Amino acid sequence: MDLKNELHERTPVIPDARSRPPFMAGERESLEAWLEFYRATLPIKVGGLTAEQLCRAAVPPSSLSIAGIVRHLCDVERYWFATAVAGSDQPARYKAEDPDADFNGATEATALADVAAYSQELIHVRELAAKVTDLDAALPGLRHGQQLNLRWVYTHMIEEYARHLGHLDLLRESVDGATGY
Repeated sequence: MDLKNELHERTPVIPDARSRPPFMAGERESLEAWLEFYRATLPIKVGGLTAEQLCRAAVPPSSLSIAGIVRHLCDVERYWFATAVAGSDQPARYKAEDPDADFNGATEATALADVAAYSQELIHVRELAAKVTDLDAALPGLRHGQQLNLRWVYTHMIEEYARHLGHLDLLRESVDGATGY
């Protein structure tokens, strides 16, 4: 398929089948449920968009785009779960010389693949988190030279998604008028 045809393809439209976090749950179940709820929200928010729409900087003068946020969250997932939780030295998917390459490097040529990469990254990071049985145990990876635990990582990831899903709401509305989710 040539690039011209690929640019007219769209991300899949995902029906809202998210499981709402339970009102009565233990700590780990609650943290995981909220994180999974937010993870499941992202594909809904980007569903049905073309590569051009994914990459459009919709709120000038900001260069922030939907694809940039997807790429950022993919790298955030990889960093926190591969590096901090598992203690591996897996490089970021997008950041090279530019520390903001995840946000700034989105292109129409790669946007649909970037959305697919996000889904693939989640498979891997869920496996890594499942291996940790104690929310309080020090993780093998350090953050700024300090130890942290899975509770902290889950809480941080919930905050990260809440912030960026809010950005996605504004970007999506300015791209095609869609609101909510």
